[in-house]
Amino acid sequence: MARVLIVDDEPAIAQAVLAALAREGISAHHVETLAAARAVLSEADDVAMLILDVGLPDGSGLDLLRELQATGGPPILLLSARGDELDRVLGLELGADDYVVKPFSPRELTARVRVILRRSRSIPAVAPAETGLRHDEQAQRILLHGQALDLSRLEYRLLAVLMAQAGCVCSRSLLLDRAWDDPTSTVDRGVDTLVKSLRAKLRAVDDTCDPIRTVRGIGYCLELP
Repeated sequence: MARVLIVDDEPAIAQAVLAALAREGISAHHVETLAAARAVLSEADDVAMLILDVGLPDGSGLDLLRELQATGGPPILLLSARGDELDRVLGLELGADDYVVKPFSPRELTARVRVILRRSRSIPAVAPAETGLRHDEQAQRILLHGQALDLSRLEYRLLAVLMAQAGCVCSRSLLLDRAWDDPTSTVDRGVDTLVKSLRAKLRAVDDTCDPIRTVRGIGYCLELP
């Protein structure tokens, strides 16, 4: 089964992407509908990521994005003919790893795919037992006192980076570089907003859990007790 699943109802675009990925040694499979994508995902366990069109014949790709976020599915790069900022923001807030507007360069798309694949494999498993946090790298989830946290993909990545650097101060620029596929797609305030959300989700499980310390003018540190 393919490592990359392309879900797009425009055969010409899909074929261009397939060819570009093949030139880089990345295997891929193409389907044209959400139903077909769900069928592939239900039968395969080695889909490494999705290239997902927003506008599909049987619904919105954002619906599948929501489903996969809820179940901890593979990373997703969204495609859309709509370049409106609100569409991009919505897709990213729902947990998409990247967003490309049609028409696009297959070479650029391939580069973005390689970044996503590389980063999805590169966040190390770190489990500082003192904090009650545990990183299950294989399932791509983080647990607090044995309970899986309900995290968006960006929240997961950011917390994983902080856990990997536990006890060290991480600058906002470092966090942007390691957690975001395209660090230029957001600003420092985006890191602050995500940290605020992470703190709330940690406290929802344990109201005494507040391991992320703000280092004024620099960034954040996940502190060990």
